Amino acid sequence: MTALNRVPSLMARAGTASALTLAAVGGSIAVPGLATDASAATIASKALKVAASKKGAPYRWGATGPNRFDCSGLTLYSFKKAGKKLPRTAAQQYNKSRHISARNRKVGDLVFFHSGSSVYHVGIYAGHNKIWHAPKTGDVVKLQKIWTKSVWYGRVG
Repeated sequence: MTALNRVPSLMARAGTASALTLAAVGGSIAVPGLATDASAATIASKALKVAASKKGAPYRWGATGPNRFDCSGLTLYSFKKAGKKLPRTAAQQYNKSRHISARNRKVGDLVFFHSGSSVYHVGIYAGHNKIWHAPKTGDVVKLQKIWTKSVWYGRVG
């Protein structure tokens, strides 16, 4: 009997098997949500790379690229290039994302700046408390430290 053929009997005897046990005998299991999380991580890392590649692009209100951006235009463009469609505005993007805590944020997550319950700005989390974003008129796409605690995080998946 091969190791792969023993997986069902191992599971029957143990009741359940860990992924490590199954890997050791050459088996596999389906973990709910795992593929989605892996896919989201790939999309997020691609979107982050796209945003970073736009470093120095001028800010223009209402612009969605490829050469000029406003904040939500940059996130929309970056995620579109990574294979995921987002709505147009920062508030709409917040409503469409899966809300996560600051503790659970990951590189590539969206960072939403808010005043009270109103979202007014968005960027892509780059790690080390920094974001890629298109800040304001007269500025350019850049990497910048998060300057306030009034932020929420969202994951695109």
